Amino acid sequence: MFETPFTVVGNIVTNPVRLRFGDQELFKFRVASNSRRRGAGGTWEPGNSLYVTVNCWGNLARGVSASLGKGDAVVVVGHLYTSEYEDKEGVRRSSVEVRATAVGPDLSRCSAKVEQLPRPGGTGTAPDGDRPAATDDERPDTVDDDVDESDVSALEPGALPLSA
Repeated sequence: MFETPFTVVGNIVTNPVRLRFGDQELFKFRVASNSRRRGAGGTWEPGNSLYVTVNCWGNLARGVSASLGKGDAVVVVGHLYTSEYEDKEGVRRSSVEVRATAVGPDLSRCSAKVEQLPRPGGTGTAPDGDRPAATDDERPDTVDDDVDESDVSALEPGALPLSA
């Protein structure tokens, strides 16, 4: 089966809903992505909008439900599909949905502190969970302007340049 990869940047516009189907957990919400364009007078004008329902399953549902809510700026990656159903009056309807594979805060519009989730049914944390978080003293305050972006040898081993 072909799947359509999809990424959307926007805001959560509904109160998320948590559902259970047997031993599976679903966390779903709607995201709005709105574009703007500069008008002839130099002012910003609203452009097109996209509303999509995001479905998060399993561990992703746990992480997103513990971290994000209505109004939060997010980046969603997943597979796009059309869900068809009948409403309460028996009318056939459809909606655009994403089965999310990754969801996170849009760090261009907010800041976040990362915490590892505990492993389900076990002890400890996810891989690299015993790695202490970087302190403010360990985080760089400036960007190294002396690095030539075209010189790949300046990168750490295994790293790829941003243009890769």
